Amino acid sequence: MTRSLKAILHVALFTAAFGPLSAVAHDTWLEATPRLVRPGDVVHVGLFLGNHGNDHRDFKLAGKVGSLDEVQIEVIGPDGRKTDLVPEMVDLGYAPKEGFWSARFVPAVEGLHCVGHFRQGIRHGALGFKGGKTYFLASESLDRPAQPRADLPAPLGHPLELVLESHPVLRAGPGEPIVVSLLFQGEPLADRVVSFIPRGATLATGFDAAFERRTDAEGRCRYVPTAGNVVLVVARHELPEAKGEGYDRTVYATTLVIDVPERCPCCE
Repeated sequence: MTRSLKAILHVALFTAAFGPLSAVAHDTWLEATPRLVRPGDVVHVGLFLGNHGNDHRDFKLAGKVGSLDEVQIEVIGPDGRKTDLVPEMVDLGYAPKEGFWSARFVPAVEGLHCVGHFRQGIRHGALGFKGGKTYFLASESLDRPAQPRADLPAPLGHPLELVLESHPVLRAGPGEPIVVSLLFQGEPLADRVVSFIPRGATLATGFDAAFERRTDAEGRCRYVPTAGNVVLVVARHELPEAKGEGYDRTVYATTLVIDVPERCPCCE
């Protein structure tokens, strides 16, 4: 047996016993398309797994969430009403670890809709809490979208959460800042890196000043996109000292997806 074949077999046996080598680093995010619809139109919601390469700073798929048994996925309407999307999710992959999950949703009323997901569990020696969200707006007029009923989207109460302080659809576009606050257990988390990753971008090694920011004392930071794109916002927080039965650290991750149009619909 050659040395290279032995190495391949060793990796295969380790992976079979402990799961994918990079699984501990996977993050999840949601996308809702289109971002601007009329009531009665179909919105497609996708649950994606990846974002594990380049120290959690890419937009690439890396497998698929294997089961939705421990995943919460909800649409929160402008009136606060929640719709469970898990029963509607279908597997769009040919193989168990390929593709993504997708569901249809038809908004009945005008206003800003939030799609949120959350999951927790012990994997590969770490207790993980992972949440994410995205938004779409339902408006009778697509040329002159309805103004939001609330000033800003409200927090969902995830342990680690990115909370928007700018509207995710109205006044979104090149040159319009995306402003977020990072909350941990409901309190601002200062001096933490938040990555703003446009689809297709490759971030530099280490801290990339073009696409990353550190939160200030109030947990706030901002990023100004220069072109229309889908932007994945990512933040993580780890507590090595938080140990328990079956895990030697606790990891928190939060994602937020903003679909930035090439032109702001409110600025035309």
